[in-house]
Amino acid sequence: MSAGTDTEAWRLDDAHAVAALVAGRHGDPFAVLGPHRKSAGTVLRVLRPEAETAEAVDPGTGKTMTRLLKRHARGFFEGLLSPNEAPLRYRLRFSRGEDVWEEEDPYRFPSTFGEMDFHLIGEGRHQRLYEKLGAHPMECDGVAGVRFAVWAPNASRVSVVGNFNDWDGRRHPMRLHPGIGVWELFLPDVKQGDFYKFEIVGPQGELLPAKADPLGFCSEQPPATASVVHGMPEREWHDREWMEARAARNDRSAPISIYEVHLGSWRRREDDGYLSYDELADQLIPYVKDLGFTHIECMPVSEHPFSGSWGYQPVGLYAPTSRFGNPDEFARFVDRCHQEGLGVIIDWVPAHFPSDAHGLARFDGTALYEYADPRMGFHRDWNTLIYNFGRREVANFLSANALFWLDRYHVDALRVDAVASMLYLDYSRQPGDWVPNIHGGNENLDAIAFLRDTNVALFGNHPGATSVAEESTAFPGVSRPVHAGGLGFGFKWNMGWMHDTLDYMGRDPIHRRHHHDQMTFGLVYAFSENFVLPLSHDEVVHGKGSLIGRMPGDAWQKFANLRAYFTFMWTHPGKKLLFMGGEFAQVGEWNHDRSLDWHHLDDPMHRGVRDLLRDLNTIYRNHAALHELDCEPEGFEWIDASSPDFSIYIYLRKASGDAPPVAVACNFTPMVHESFRVGLPRAGRWREILNSDAARYGGSNVVNGTVEAVAEPWHGRPASATLRLPPLGVTILVCETQ
Repeated sequence: MSAGTDTEAWRLDDAHAVAALVAGRHGDPFAVLGPHRKSAGTVLRVLRPEAETAEAVDPGTGKTMTRLLKRHARGFFEGLLSPNEAPLRYRLRFSRGEDVWEEEDPYRFPSTFGEMDFHLIGEGRHQRLYEKLGAHPMECDGVAGVRFAVWAPNASRVSVVGNFNDWDGRRHPMRLHPGIGVWELFLPDVKQGDFYKFEIVGPQGELLPAKADPLGFCSEQPPATASVVHGMPEREWHDREWMEARAARNDRSAPISIYEVHLGSWRRREDDGYLSYDELADQLIPYVKDLGFTHIECMPVSEHPFSGSWGYQPVGLYAPTSRFGNPDEFARFVDRCHQEGLGVIIDWVPAHFPSDAHGLARFDGTALYEYADPRMGFHRDWNTLIYNFGRREVANFLSANALFWLDRYHVDALRVDAVASMLYLDYSRQPGDWVPNIHGGNENLDAIAFLRDTNVALFGNHPGATSVAEESTAFPGVSRPVHAGGLGFGFKWNMGWMHDTLDYMGRDPIHRRHHHDQMTFGLVYAFSENFVLPLSHDEVVHGKGSLIGRMPGDAWQKFANLRAYFTFMWTHPGKKLLFMGGEFAQVGEWNHDRSLDWHHLDDPMHRGVRDLLRDLNTIYRNHAALHELDCEPEGFEWIDASSPDFSIYIYLRKASGDAPPVAVACNFTPMVHESFRVGLPRAGRWREILNSDAARYGGSNVVNGTVEAVAEPWHGRPASATLRLPPLGVTILVCETQ
């Protein structure tokens, strides 16, 4: 059928609409483009700016169904396609000079959103938001392509741009679902691996910088900033055994020993390039497993533009960084960790985001993801923007992201960064530079509600998974369940313990007597939360030096101090976390731009620290008294902490039932005590299971072996034994007599 003449009634008689389309300013392209049923037949309208001719062809035979007339010099075509027949299928054929090409018409495909999606997105309760927004390879009406969807409620036009349409925003403007502010378009023939962004015209008609997809599942390698069509990872997982046992391994009674790692600088290739996710799996997993850690914690893996942020200023929350490979490779890394019995924790950053032009900042021309008021929405410490936790769609975007990592990547826990900055409206702000809440207080009620809701969703949807808060204040109930009035986290970093004990260990032993309570004060509040004891990356950057570098004394004393400190930490109530390099006493401060100093392991003193950490992890895991009641006051008992002049601490760790208790004696001076009497709960044989001063660790070998406790009361206990207390050392003994 021919297209007819310009005088026929079915012709679009709206010059303003045509002008808006060809200028890339029309906000409702489906009202004009694609097939439209009319009494005379089906009118087909197409916009292809570079084409000279256009026609509809039969997808089966390739025969011309109708030629379209060019109604505008900038590529607007229109024609009468056929009588009203259903279903209507056609392809478009274009030409320019000698070039001829065919493609599907995106504007003939219906929306793929359902009523429930509209309802849940509108209410900000779509827990699987990532199944709808973003770029999803799929088939529609038997045609392969990609469905794009993005939330931009205040935009006047949104287009998908990419390498498949010459980054031309006129080519593929999207359909708006006005009730929820989501723009959607199915693009045939787009495929996995194509690059794309969203071109957005703001509410005042201003063209914004092209935006990466907030729910993009893959990104270009920085410094490039485009999103990459990938779809959610689809994997046949091999970790059923791990997943079935995960709840027990993440429990507050379990031995949890975490190795924190920055994937880009743990180890480098010979050419100084990054290891891939697969290479990390080959090298990192056996290393961590050999040392006896139970979990690997990855500093943020979400895509981030600036490597110097270490991932803590992410732009692509739903995309594992492409620095080390694609999403499927990251999923494989997690799977391999699980198969080797290691849990995976990732650092998650919902507190703030960078202001990069291609990111979330003023995403649709308005303060969409961030608070509009800079007194709430701008973080001066980091020059970043703060999420508007009170906006239901923003809270949904973040909460769904938390669930995404657990759902699609089988991650076992989220360590939530900078929680304190979320909880307080006056965090790092001067008087008058913050806005009180509705009650006049400084708590960010929206952020508190968000954290609670996210934790409820996390534990409810993913049994056995957990969450960990990096929270540096005394905010009550961080790791208390939401139904009991808490924030609902599984664990909380014990920042107070870390600061006090590191400060103590950095002092010359002659001065430690004046700061004795720094090592005991943590026990005053040790069971108020489910604590993790963190010696994290933050303690070895920004001029703080390394852990070994912060220890006082000559070289031998530095190593002895560090070994004693680690042994104190591993026998102290609370789960354990150590940043990479600490396990072999790296001398230099951590540098994210280069590998750890693995050559240190050529030195027996450094190897001694590593061997000590391996043995500490072994006894921590094998002796219930050292982990089962980490979070319970019944699991700890001071034997003697009243010897500041000697800088000696003696305590007992206990488990439930008949598990044997463990006694720990710490000597934080260089003085050897050859016959130091220690009170014990029972007489009998006590075996030394670790001594940080053992020769195999580089110590002076002031050890005990097996000692016999006699029924001589001491330290208020019914029995006692005399011990050799090593210089700058810690000895651990377990009772072998029932």
